[in-house]
This record gives sequence, C-alpha cells and structure tokens, in this order.
Amino acid sequence: MAVRPVETDTTSQTAHLLSLEELRAQLQATGEERYHHKHPFHLLMHEGKLTRGQLQAWALNRYYYQSVIPIKDSIILSRGPDPVFRRAWRKRVVDHDGDATSEGGIKRWVKLAEATGLDPQMVRAGQGILPATRFAVNEYLNIVRSRTLLEAVASSLTELFSTKLITLRLEKLRQYYPWLSEGLDYFEARLYQAPEDSQFAVNYVFDNAKTRAEQELAIQALRDKCDILWAQLDALYFAYVQPGWPPPGTFRIEGS
Repeated sequence: MAVRPVETDTTSQTAHLLSLEELRAQLQATGEERYHHKHPFHLLMHEGKLTRGQLQAWALNRYYYQSVIPIKDSIILSRGPDPVFRRAWRKRVVDHDGDATSEGGIKRWVKLAEATGLDPQMVRAGQGILPATRFAVNEYLNIVRSRTLLEAVASSLTELFSTKLITLRLEKLRQYYPWLSEGLDYFEARLYQAPEDSQFAVNYVFDNAKTRAEQELAIQALRDKCDILWAQLDALYFAYVQPGWPPPGTFRIEGS
C-alpha cells in the first residue's frame, strides 16, 4: 500500500493561514468524509449482523493495529526535539503499553479478543492476520518515520472522530453481542483518553504549521490515516463477508 504525501501547489502556498477554528473544521470534514465509521463492515457490526466468527476476525486483525500504536507513538516521541512535547506524547505509549498502575490498551484489547472466543496466545502471536492488515498498518509506521513531525502528529487526529464512534460501538456491542460485555474495557478507557490526546495534537498542528501549504500537508496526512483504517476493513470484508475469501494461512471462521 503506497500512500504518497500530497504535492503542494502555488494556491496553497499563497492562500491565507487557516485559523484554529477553520483548521479544526477542515479536519472534522475529513472525518465526516473518510473515517471508517461509514465502512460496510462497521455498519454490519452496529446493526448486529456480524457472526461470532466475523467478530473474531475483526478482533484478531485489529489487534495487530493496536500492538503497533505504541511503536508508532515511540517513533514520534523520538523525533520530538522539545522535552515538553516528549513528556506530553509519552502518555500515549503508557496508555497502550501500560505501566505499574495500568494494564494498558493492548492488554485490554486481548481481553476483548478473548471474549469473542479467541485464544489470547494466538492473538498476541499474530497468528492468522490478513496480509493486507499488515501492509496497511506497516504503512502507518512508514508515514510517521518518513514524513515531517508535523505530518506524523497530524496523522493521529482520527482521535477527533473516534469518541463518537466508540460511544455508538459500546451501545451496539452491548445490545447485539452481550457476550462481549466482559471485554469492553478498551473502549471505556478511550472515551476519556482520545479527546485529551486529540486536543493536544490539534493545538500542536496549528502552532507548528507556519504556512497554508504545511496546513494542507497536515490535512492530507489525516486523509491518509483514514485511508489506512478503511483499507483494513476492506480486507476484513473481502475475506470474511463478501465474497468470503481468506488468503492461505490466515484465520478461518469455524465451520466455514
């Protein structure tokens, strides 16, 4: 999966700088258009139409994304020249990896996968993950390694939209899949973590994008992140919904 940074033109170079409110509005518009809340796989989930096996495939493949998030944040952390920035960003690594006082998001996601009926050791080992999942998630690491720090930070801003989706997801998972109730701690934690993180990132992008062209690069980085999330669900839909063709060596739904 090759996601390329947007090429700036003379229009973006000479256009006026967006205010904080205008920038936030454009970022929000990106979410309305491209965030994966509209993907057919998520629509099926929220309508109670996924089978246990399809939810297992989702939890397993999403685990790979979850496991890479603190790696992604560690890369961004290592690139930050400002100790104030590094202290603020370090929180994200702890949120996912945990510490002496918290189990962290990765462990919480394993609990969710276990609630679907998956073997937690298989999940942690990444057995059966779709190749397209790996390609999409690894491209996210490429973005934060190879683009500017501004773009790397901006790519995290799907957190601007995630709270609304998580609220809906909690409601629908409890309604349609009550047997998952013991595994929803991950989403509960993100309800307060994501808004705090996104506020910091929006302010960082606004303060550090010194030209309209740089603001457009930040917006494009967010578009690319949305594409990465969408591509992961495309792979799940193709393998486990329609036409239902999981590649060799990947997770198979029991009885299929």
